[in-house]
Amino acid sequence: MANHTVTFPITDPAEILKLRAGDEVTVQGHIIGIRDRTQVRIFDQGVEPPMDLGGAFLLHTAPNVRKVADGKYEKICIGTTTSARMVRFTEPLGRQYGVRAICGKGGFPDEAIAPMHELGMVYFAIVGGAAALETTQIEEIEEVMWEELMPECLWKFRVKDFGPLTVGIDAHGNSLYHDVQTRAKAKLEELIARF
Repeated sequence: MANHTVTFPITDPAEILKLRAGDEVTVQGHIIGIRDRTQVRIFDQGVEPPMDLGGAFLLHTAPNVRKVADGKYEKICIGTTTSARMVRFTEPLGRQYGVRAICGKGGFPDEAIAPMHELGMVYFAIVGGAAALETTQIEEIEEVMWEELMPECLWKFRVKDFGPLTVGIDAHGNSLYHDVQTRAKAKLEELIARF
């Protein structure tokens, strides 16, 4: 296991290739909050995203925020949501928009492994229930697009020392989630064989 610091959006895809499943990553720069309704609008309704997603890190979230003067938003609690239900968007996010990292709770199923390998993407695992810590690592909400989808808008967050995150799926075809499932299945078969 190695430790990395990565700044997003990335401009050199080789940075993603340095990351291996199980590595620890701390993120600097910007991350983009996204969720189901946003991705349905982009891919099912054919609406182009109003933010550049090239080289981006996408965080599966629908944050708790408060609107303040001059139309800005301040953070209250910004946590993550379960990723598995959004796996179908992985390939088009990478192929059409150049997204390089996705992060959320609970991991991605095996169907994410091949497109992430082909397109040079990673999935970052984050500890569920760590929203209070994550919120402190978000310095500012810089932009909000598609406010009518609140709270499932597109959010641009400036972050400092966001993490640590674990590389759950890397761009080389490795998945911690797949490995755990394989080991669990083998253990279950071993236990059943004893009876």
